[in-house]
Amino acid sequence: MSDLWLGEAPLILASKSSARQALLAAAGLPFEVSAADIDERAAEMPLRARGAAPETVAAHLARTKALAVAARKPRRLVIGADQVLALEGEIFSKPQNLAAAKAQLQKFSGRTHALHSALCVVRDENVLFETVVTARLTCRVFGDDFIDRYLQAAGDAVLASVGAYQLEGLGIHLFAAIDGDHATILGLPMLALLAFLREEGSLAG
Repeated sequence: MSDLWLGEAPLILASKSSARQALLAAAGLPFEVSAADIDERAAEMPLRARGAAPETVAAHLARTKALAVAARKPRRLVIGADQVLALEGEIFSKPQNLAAAKAQLQKFSGRTHALHSALCVVRDENVLFETVVTARLTCRVFGDDFIDRYLQAAGDAVLASVGAYQLEGLGIHLFAAIDGDHATILGLPMLALLAFLREEGSLAG
């Protein structure tokens, strides 16, 4: 474990996301993975049906994941995280296929979308901390020929991301400007998490 870690046990990450795991590992935080395995679309459906803000949807999903895992991991600090992409009020989900990814990217061209990254930390049934941090990403103007070339180069990896891109990979070619920190864009607001862990006493100050 890192010399900075003061907790009695590793964190529990309620997510199989390789990007979130990489962020925790890079920060020297010990953690175990225990995926929540919830039906995210079913969990968010009531909120979306009544027109809830994307930030609210993201926070609800992060909290639901954390509580589900905490129920089977007593006395452990559990991190739930989720990310919702919105463009001018429209909420996007992971594209189901490359055709859907192309249609999504056509909408993004020349426009700014928001990535709302939610974090929730739970112990047992108690929500100890939660926040939503937003990054805004402006796509450059691109045409169908570029989209086709991008999708051919990136392949099915685009289907693993709500935005049809991995910013740390070929997705960087899509953008003209980015307002937000890297960890938030990858789906885990690390600065907020580290601040909480220091205050909570699990991390050296």
